[in-house]
Amino acid sequence: MKDRVVQKHWRRKIYDVVHDTSTNKGKIFNLALFGLIIISVVYVLLESVNDIDKKYHPYMVASEWIITILFTIEYILKVISLPRPKKYVLSFYGIIDLLSTLPLYLSYFFSGGSTFLALRALRLLRVFRILKLVKFMGEANVLSKALLASRLKIGIFIYIVLIMCVIMGSVMYIVEEGANSGFSSIPKSIYWTIVTITTVGYGDIAPSTNLGQAIASFIMILGYGIIAIPTGIVTSEMTKSKTEENTFKPHICHHCNATDHPIAAKFCHGCSRELLA
Repeated sequence: MKDRVVQKHWRRKIYDVVHDTSTNKGKIFNLALFGLIIISVVYVLLESVNDIDKKYHPYMVASEWIITILFTIEYILKVISLPRPKKYVLSFYGIIDLLSTLPLYLSYFFSGGSTFLALRALRLLRVFRILKLVKFMGEANVLSKALLASRLKIGIFIYIVLIMCVIMGSVMYIVEEGANSGFSSIPKSIYWTIVTITTVGYGDIAPSTNLGQAIASFIMILGYGIIAIPTGIVTSEMTKSKTEENTFKPHICHHCNATDHPIAAKFCHGCSRELLA
């Protein structure tokens, strides 16, 4: 019994450090870990530069192993400090923590495994938890809801744009055929249309005939309007979401726990009892 109490006490102490970012120890631990993540990601980026890798490769490998071992210890501590570790292991942050710890170990069994060390950058997401940026997370939720609500409209819009690209690409192929301007096939012409309509403009293919240049000018101008449409769709959904938030009362009925009551409502729509202020 005494051993169980001691075990519970130590698990709680570990939890306060590795999980609870509201305590000073928790903030220091997570900020230090956050610094290690940034260093690790920088190492991965620098490792891809041949000159730097040749000169400092042994030091970078040693540092990466030290960081990986620290991450492994942190992951184990997180698992053993929880009463229900399975919930953490299968959670978003739990999966990210595991994926960002495994690559260096896997590099010894699979060639190119070290490339996946870049997955560690995903752990930078913990800044939202460390700094308690709830407001930004809330805004992210609003944006995700707006994107989800407008997915059908955006999908139809993209479908129409693709049809336009196929048509305009086919027209450009017919117009520029024989002009040796790079429009050697319909797929290549469609590629040029997509590059032009998105205002990227690589310049590897360009029309040389007068009619082709006129059509290209039209496509370029059309591209500016096309880029603005998805933004307008998402903005409209965000405005609609904000309006709905301001239309309904956030508080819960004390009798039946029903939510989303209109601002002017005096009685609950679930149990018909009077709503308390």
